[in-house]
Amino acid sequence: MNSGNHPCELCSTPGGEVLWNSPTCRVVRVDDPYYPGFCRVIWNAHVREMSDLDSGQQHYLMSVVFAVEVTIRTLYSPDKINLASFGNMVPHVHWHIIPRWTDDRHFPAPIWGEVSREGLADRPVVSSEDLAKALSVALLALKH
Repeated sequence: MNSGNHPCELCSTPGGEVLWNSPTCRVVRVDDPYYPGFCRVIWNAHVREMSDLDSGQQHYLMSVVFAVEVTIRTLYSPDKINLASFGNMVPHVHWHIIPRWTDDRHFPAPIWGEVSREGLADRPVVSSEDLAKALSVALLALKH
């Protein structure tokens, strides 16, 4: 799908390392060493806005987002989770699930803001395989 004259990045690429996939959406891991556990939930079909989904699709998508949040909280024990859905640069429905720590590079600002401190603090190390297994268990009950 094109957005204007530009191809949609989330239609043409996975958008990260795919950890879980259903017929309607996928969960990908974002490769960011400063925010381990950072995931995206991406609607598979090209849809611009949440309100373009019917209520059942909206409910399902948010159930996936919440299950990812719980999984990240369990595995990484962050101080806070940020949920974000912008789509300004990529107008394709997707949610960011971002673990935050009070000593991370940007805290308390959004991760897209100015860096306020440098360095990598020790964080839980969870392999993609273990994260995918935990997500599969958390998402097993969801049907769509």
